[in-house]
Amino acid sequence: MAALGAFTFVLHSHLPYVRLAGRWPHGEEWLHEAIVETYIPLLNTLYDLKNEGIRYKLNIGLTPVLAEQLADPLVLQHLDEYLDARIAAARADISYYEQGEHYDPHLRYLASWYDGIYQGIKNSFQKRYNRDLIGAFKTLQDEGYIEIVASAATHAYLPLLKRDSTIHAQLKTGLRSYERMFGRQPRTVWLPECAYRPAYYDGSVLRPGIEKFLAGLGVRAFFGETHAITGGRPVVVGTTRAVGGYGGIERDYALALGDLPERTATPYEAYYVADTTAGVGGEINSGVAIIARNERTGQQVWSADWGYPGDFDYREFHRKSDHGGLQYWRVTGKNVELGEKDNYHPDWAAYKVDQHAEHYVHLVGDLIRNYSKKTGDYGMVMSSYDTELFGHWWFEGVSWLGKVLRYLATDKNIDLSTASEYLEAHAPRETLNIPESSWGAGGAHEVWDNADNHWMWQPIHEMEARMEALARKHSAPAPDVRVVLNQAARESLLAQSSDWQFQVTSKQAPDYAAERFNSHVERFDKLATSVESGKPDRALADELYELDKVFADIDFRWFAETEQS
Repeated sequence: MAALGAFTFVLHSHLPYVRLAGRWPHGEEWLHEAIVETYIPLLNTLYDLKNEGIRYKLNIGLTPVLAEQLADPLVLQHLDEYLDARIAAARADISYYEQGEHYDPHLRYLASWYDGIYQGIKNSFQKRYNRDLIGAFKTLQDEGYIEIVASAATHAYLPLLKRDSTIHAQLKTGLRSYERMFGRQPRTVWLPECAYRPAYYDGSVLRPGIEKFLAGLGVRAFFGETHAITGGRPVVVGTTRAVGGYGGIERDYALALGDLPERTATPYEAYYVADTTAGVGGEINSGVAIIARNERTGQQVWSADWGYPGDFDYREFHRKSDHGGLQYWRVTGKNVELGEKDNYHPDWAAYKVDQHAEHYVHLVGDLIRNYSKKTGDYGMVMSSYDTELFGHWWFEGVSWLGKVLRYLATDKNIDLSTASEYLEAHAPRETLNIPESSWGAGGAHEVWDNADNHWMWQPIHEMEARMEALARKHSAPAPDVRVVLNQAARESLLAQSSDWQFQVTSKQAPDYAAERFNSHVERFDKLATSVESGKPDRALADELYELDKVFADIDFRWFAETEQS
């Protein structure tokens, strides 16, 4: 019996550049937590399924700036120290809870349980994967279990960048890093924050949409939010310059997503993105496809009201012990204060994981069957999530993912597929104009350009202009100029990370984000000024490379190119 449709997970893995930029509470420990709680447990689950003969398929995005850190020897050395500290904390708690006034046999059991978990993670890191996490992901891709999704170099918010050369450099640097890490060209890309920009007029110049950059670099598809497909076309305003000064960039059209008419396009199908340089409203096939998130399956996990992670028997993320920092409590109830949380019971949580995995598989099956019955077509359900949700925020989430993959792999009605495999078997039948959009609050750009973080965009745009001018001027650089401008290119890319604007908006470490942003701007300025003055500071460039040691094969001249080069 032929399957009725396909399902694919898209897990988006990203953290900003934190190497040698603090340890705790902000800095490398963000990365170490994600490795220990998410990435290694996910690898363990995927390799366990593979060893059991389960032929699963899924997409895993690793942003270039994250992958570079996962391969960095110093980051991995510090990971050893982090794991040893976690093991020591668990063992100290075993003693703490087994005697005297703190005696608590259940908490002692949980401390011993954590000790076993951390020792298992350390063993996996050192022995199962030989300290090579990138290699472990690469092997799964080479053997056809996963497809690793590429991204822009430092997760910059592309629609708010002002120079086409910068968008091109962000994408080209990211794709070159991917090729070096994984030994092949990527087939799909995760646009940072799912942020898309169609073509627009900058005065008399028609600036290309994001699809043009991707096509020029050989990328076949990207992933989008639901409303990017189900909403309407960009609204052309003519001579009125609009769009509220996003990033200080004016547009010759305005977007009002809430006012766009619904259309018959569905997230159960992929679509070719219109080449909007043919004119806003044109429908010439760009050759680049968009696959949109299925909102129903997404909300089943993301929803704060009824998503799985909020189940009362799952581990509470926000409460940690005062002495060792371990998490010994369960969610308990929706409005229960942190100090009133009940003890965590791993067996209770495991029972709920089974229930929720079965529920999700039935949900996916119902959606695919209903779409097939309604249309007679073979549909695709794509569910995208931040990878760090699983294991880090939702402790049981990695186990849940494994069970969902196990159950779906045996469902005759559903094909597990990667995005590119789906596109090869079911090429898009229609071409759509995609509106300017993101997966941020409101579906537009406000999270990354608002009253709190708007001050960041002027220095970013100034860096863009200087970087492009320097790249065009020094097309055949002397060795010292090449080294200095390559480091300036790294600093400009790191300053462009969307994480800095997001952390300011969300009030998550806003002072840290501002300091990090300003440090990269200042480093860029010193390097660029030294070249502009005719005295390239090679010693400073070498010093800064030891701090910001990413993208070893970067070429600053990419900032002089465009997507059509």
